Amino acid sequence: MNKCSIAEAMIYQLALTIEDGGLVFHGYGSPLVQIALHLAKRTHAPNIILVAGATYAVNPTPVFLTPTSNDAAMAIDAECTLDITELFDLAASGRMSRMFLSGLQIDGFGNLNVSRLGVDRLSLKLAGGGGGCNLSCDAQHLTLWTAAHRTEIDIQGKRRYRLVKHCDFITSVGHKTVDGKPRAAMPYQGKGANRLVTELAVFDFDEKGQARLIELYPDTDVEMVKTHTEFDFVVSSTLSVVPLPDAGMVAFMRSFDPLGVHRREFRESELKRFFDY
Repeated sequence: MNKCSIAEAMIYQLALTIEDGGLVFHGYGSPLVQIALHLAKRTHAPNIILVAGATYAVNPTPVFLTPTSNDAAMAIDAECTLDITELFDLAASGRMSRMFLSGLQIDGFGNLNVSRLGVDRLSLKLAGGGGGCNLSCDAQHLTLWTAAHRTEIDIQGKRRYRLVKHCDFITSVGHKTVDGKPRAAMPYQGKGANRLVTELAVFDFDEKGQARLIELYPDTDVEMVKTHTEFDFVVSSTLSVVPLPDAGMVAFMRSFDPLGVHRREFRESELKRFFDY
């Protein structure tokens, strides 16, 4: 029986959020998302316009995934490259169909924090969102992700949640503000997040903009997801197990990332999870 890793299963879930024919931007950093976009373009979404993070290369065909997205090798054979103003103009004009975003904190309405921890007093300064705030308002759809959904317990016996009830600071906009204003009441053209993909589960967002659990992995269950999630969530009446990639997809992922760059997004304990396909 062939097996895929949790990382490969999660990359496939990210790829499945991409619709064919749109302009898709992956931003800086995440090897999981980079692989997912190239997987989608080689399978169910061959007509996407893929804009690579850092290089802003359009439809590049790199030979392999480099350790950093800011590498000229990731722009090989691109049709052209954009500058940052052109990228933002594309989003502002409504032509960016999907963007991928993550955060140190993600709340149940899809708000993200990559700016600071601490509300009344700064406890940790983070790198900041770059253009994530603007693009979260303009991109038609967002896929959120984290490979750190599973919580750790600190020395005081408290869990450190990645999926939180409230973000300490909102860097990128979700479906509801801290004072309860819905996204529909805000002057944004983008529709916000419609998927949240983690190493424990997949969520969509219901008509109220609230995270809804729609899929589990073969080795997770609802109670496990609740344990590691601070916010309350709805469970879909059609809750199912995620589809797994086929042998050809797994072979592509492994050949595209021979250095195993994507593994750095996961704790070592997570990388021991494998599923039969």
